[in-house]
This record gives sequence, structure tokens and C-alpha cells, in this order.
Amino acid sequence: MTADTHSGPLQGVRVLEMGQLIAGPFAGSRLADFGADVIKIEPPGRGDPMRDWGKKVNETSLWWAVIARNKRSVAADLSTDEGRDVIRELARDADAIVENFRPGTLERWGLGPDELHAINPRLIIVRISGFGQTGPYSARPGFASVGEAMGGLRYINGFPGEVPPRCGISLGDTLAALFAFEGLLMALYWRDARGGTGQVVDASILESCFAMLESTLPDYDKLGVVREPTGTSLKNLAPSNVYPTKEGRHIVIAANADPMFRRLAAAMNKPELAEDPRFATHIPRGENAEEIDRIITEWSSSLTYADVTRSLDAHAVVWGPINSIADIVADPHAQERGMIVRQPDERFGELAVPGVVPKLSKTPGRVNWLGRAEPGDDNAVVLRRTEHE
Repeated sequence: MTADTHSGPLQGVRVLEMGQLIAGPFAGSRLADFGADVIKIEPPGRGDPMRDWGKKVNETSLWWAVIARNKRSVAADLSTDEGRDVIRELARDADAIVENFRPGTLERWGLGPDELHAINPRLIIVRISGFGQTGPYSARPGFASVGEAMGGLRYINGFPGEVPPRCGISLGDTLAALFAFEGLLMALYWRDARGGTGQVVDASILESCFAMLESTLPDYDKLGVVREPTGTSLKNLAPSNVYPTKEGRHIVIAANADPMFRRLAAAMNKPELAEDPRFATHIPRGENAEEIDRIITEWSSSLTYADVTRSLDAHAVVWGPINSIADIVADPHAQERGMIVRQPDERFGELAVPGVVPKLSKTPGRVNWLGRAEPGDDNAVVLRRTEHE
């Protein structure tokens, strides 16, 4: 397949993806899903280490198929002059470069922003790293787990008095990738719609995690409050927790807003709770969270999942099951919304991959192909085109 198979709002935008593993490639995936011609630069031979990560079918990584989808692959050894010359040539007509090497790596290769902007002043250089391009930690290598810990996410996760667990994914990487994607789009708009030039987008894992902390900073700054982990609920926000049904299945019920709580009280056939001074409004309800959770648990555990959820739906109460991936695949809403796309592929026959988000009504993204089978599969087409331009 060639770049002509791309469609979407970013069609015509050409991006060199020089990152490896998760953060850079995840940002590249967002671009490719919406039509950008993303040329993934891989070292010859084994290619991106992601090709070997995760579960495999026919010796091919299933994760690679997702994170490298819609991208073309060019093999170039950036430790050599020849490989770096490939980047310089490709950069001449590229719109952006996405990289997630340790800060200083591009500069050591003679491919830093000064050199690249001398070749193409319109180039947007997106740099993703553990700690950013400046600051006392900038030279350190960084992974999602450390960024989540230092950025504050890990501290507030889990249960009081226990070692803070990590999320089951590399959340810090994907958060940094999304902020990098956001920065690239803003830089493109400023360049193309406002008459600007190329620039550098500097996204760090630590800062991306820190940006998600809601009111924890002003709470500490003005009140000296250090938010602590609260397990399955949030302190002073009630009811919003996990509740069991008669079969032992758990669901999340979120009825912390006053109108929603009144509807929950009606769903439980306990309308008097909405008039009880302990529960009638947001603040006292938060102060009495344990008691209201006890009452809801007593109600939910006496009924089947079907009866609980039927009553909640009848009263328009916010609720949801705690889904495994098997539950999501079977969910009719996920199927109708295109959350699961079954993509034909010569290596897998057909493979279910996550759908494209968000949904755009006029220029939706799409999955055109899964990750290239070998590093450099597109060398002939891409490099020949560069020679002729």
C-alpha cells in the first residue's frame, strides 16, 4: 500500500516517526489513523523493539500490528552518515518529525532542531522524553513507570497504607503521546493558518502525568492538603464507588451530584434518603460516605445484576460494569460504535484492533493496514520518491 490509501483530516501531512517503543509510536499512530503519511524510521535488521514485545502469532507481535498500523517503514541506521543523510533528505519536505530518544541524541547525530530547521524552516519537531528537553533531570532516561511515580499519579493510586500499584498499562507513555499529538496539531495550525514557522514541541512523561492531577496542587498550596490514595472511591465524593450484586458481580455507581442522588434514592425505593440531612446535599454526603456506601451495598447485594441495573436505568442513574477485554468485545455498544475493528491481514487472517477515536463526522479516521511485516518494507517507494523530488 502507498500513501494514496490514506484519508482523513490530516491527509497530505507528512511525518517522520523516529521514536521507538511506546510514546513516540503511539503519537505517530494517532496521526496515521487520521490520514497523515507517517514514515516510521527503523534500524535495519530487527527494527523497532516493539516488534518483539507482547504476545505473538506466527512469530509476529500482535502489539506491533496495532501501534505500527497505517505507517510506512523505512530502515535507516542513524549511527551512520548514510542513515543520517536519509533523515536529512526526508526532512526537506516533511511537515513534522516525532522522536522520543533521550534528550541530546538528535544533537549528537547532527539532527538537532538547529540543523533540521536549516534544512526545512517549516518543520515541526515533536520531542517526547521522560523529563523534558531542559531541567536538571533532562539527561536521564525515563519510562512511564517513573514518570507516573514522579508526576504524582502513582502516589494517589491504590489503597491507604499500601504500596501504590501501577496501572496495568504504560499510562505515562500514552499520556505524553497525546499531549505531543495535541502540541503538533497546534503547531501545524499556527504554521499553516496563522503564517507561523516550524517549532519544537517538548512533551515529557512526568509533566503529562502531573497535568492530570486535578486540584491537588492548589489544595496543597492554599490548604496544605496532600491528597492520599482512597481505594475504590474518592474522598468527599459520594456515592461513587464499586458495589456488589447478589451474584458477586461488581458495578460502579456514580451518583454524587444532588439530582443524580435523588434518582438513585428512588431507584433503591428509598426516596427518604434524599431528604436525610446526612445525604441530601453534596458536602454532608461526602462526610457520611461510609454510611451511604453501606446502605447502597446492602441494597445492591440483595438483588441480581439484572435487577439492579434495570432499576438504575429506569431512573437514569450513572452506572457501569467493570469490564474485562472479553466483556468489551462482547458489548453491543462497543461493536456499534466501531470500538473494535476487524482488519484483514496476510499474517493473521483477520485481527481485531482498537477502532479510531475520536469520531469525526466529515473526515473520520480509519484503519488501512496493520504494521509492516519487515523493517524497510517501504524503502524503495519512499526513497525513490525523495530522489525524484
